[in-house]
Amino acid sequence: MGFPEPEPEPKGLVAIQQQQEPARATDGSIAWRNKRKGSPCQQGLVAHGSVASLGKRKDSPRQQDYVAHGSVDLRTDINRTARQEDESSQGDPAEDYSGPHLPEDIWCHIHSLMPLRDAARAACVSRAFKFSWRCYPKLTFSEETLGLDGHVNRNADARAFTTKVDHILEKHSGIGIKTLELLGALDYNAKDRCYLDKWLQMAITPVLEELWLYLFSVNNKYEFPCLVLSHGNAVSLRRLRLSNCTFRPTVGLCCCLRSLTILNLFQVLITGDELGSLLSSSFALERLELRHCEKISCLMIPCLLLRLNYLEVLYCKKLRIIENKAPNLTHFTLVECKSLQVQLSHLESFQMKSVYMDCPGVIGYIRVKLAPSMPNLQSLLIYSSEMVDAPMSSKFLHLKYLNIILRRGTFSLNYDYLSLASFLGASPSLETFILNVWELRMEHVSASTDLSEPREMPGHNHDKLKNVRIDGFYSTKSLIELACHIVHIATLLESLILDT
Repeated sequence: MGFPEPEPEPKGLVAIQQQQEPARATDGSIAWRNKRKGSPCQQGLVAHGSVASLGKRKDSPRQQDYVAHGSVDLRTDINRTARQEDESSQGDPAEDYSGPHLPEDIWCHIHSLMPLRDAARAACVSRAFKFSWRCYPKLTFSEETLGLDGHVNRNADARAFTTKVDHILEKHSGIGIKTLELLGALDYNAKDRCYLDKWLQMAITPVLEELWLYLFSVNNKYEFPCLVLSHGNAVSLRRLRLSNCTFRPTVGLCCCLRSLTILNLFQVLITGDELGSLLSSSFALERLELRHCEKISCLMIPCLLLRLNYLEVLYCKKLRIIENKAPNLTHFTLVECKSLQVQLSHLESFQMKSVYMDCPGVIGYIRVKLAPSMPNLQSLLIYSSEMVDAPMSSKFLHLKYLNIILRRGTFSLNYDYLSLASFLGASPSLETFILNVWELRMEHVSASTDLSEPREMPGHNHDKLKNVRIDGFYSTKSLIELACHIVHIATLLESLILDT
């Protein structure tokens, strides 16, 4: 990818020919001095996505209108002041072509709307964009944006990633960076620490809004330099995503992240106390995502997080307690190891709208605690590794979407699928019901060998249920009875899919 150098003449896909020498007009616009008449390519900048600046000269229509597909044709009068300066300096008349008289911040804004690769290409062929490139605000570095393969030679890609990113950031002024994303190819080792520290120190300023650091290394050797977030540098930081590193926020640092709205930690070494200290002062936090954070044993969500509405906790192996006091939590996701038992405290909320849980005993928890404590729940997705009969004593009056996934292990011969009908009776507003049956070994008695009369569950007509899907359907009798029960009670059923 052709990233621009600051001083030499730009050389990109299509560059201004050597016959044109750039000059800055007195009004701040860009002018080109043509030493002699030439081809249309010499008289105008013609490139996909580039800017063609043509003056009023008497040429053929083809020469005056030669603009490639996708380019922008900026036609203005010849800048008279620039013409006079050129004539006096060259000693003979010269034709000057100038761009429109736009403030520099407008050029920077136009440039900032381009993706990184397009912005770099535009800077190669446009001197106006070359100046704004030095303060380009959205720096996303990945294998894709840097043109790396990612499959041929991992070590070579890692070296190329480091070299290219370092070269680009050295040419950047460091001013106005709002987004910095370092995604992928860098496989962290001791030699890379100085580069990462230097890049973060340059990019983290009071205007930075988003920081995403994703390393391929899985040993968490890199320790994030928390000091770069202090002294007001993180005052505007709204989204922080870290992975495969160690993060040790101190009490002083926590007060610097008052604008933080999204915190995403993936395979990050951080203790529950350190995270709790960070959360206690992140008053603007709206979304908290923790994945594979193995040092957290206790997660405490303080009541001061009035804006927190989304909590996601995935595969935190040592987690034992989740205590939530945030009053406006609406979405909760918990996925754990099958040997883990997490104590959930204060999750009761009238604001809760969506719950996704994958942990042992979840059906029993839903039946006993969730239904009475979350009466306004609208969406419920359950993964279960246990088969538990589930009579419902409380109702989900507003539940519209229910997905139950029964999986992992050998199902009991005595498990009664028809008992799941109690979820339907407890959800009078239910519109969509999905049941996934993932059985590794068939141990149920087939309906063809069970000659007893099919059972019928008592229940009222369900006039909201419209879509039902059962994946992993097979000929066990209780599963057939559940399907028949649904057909019987769903008076407005529109779709029933039984997928084997």
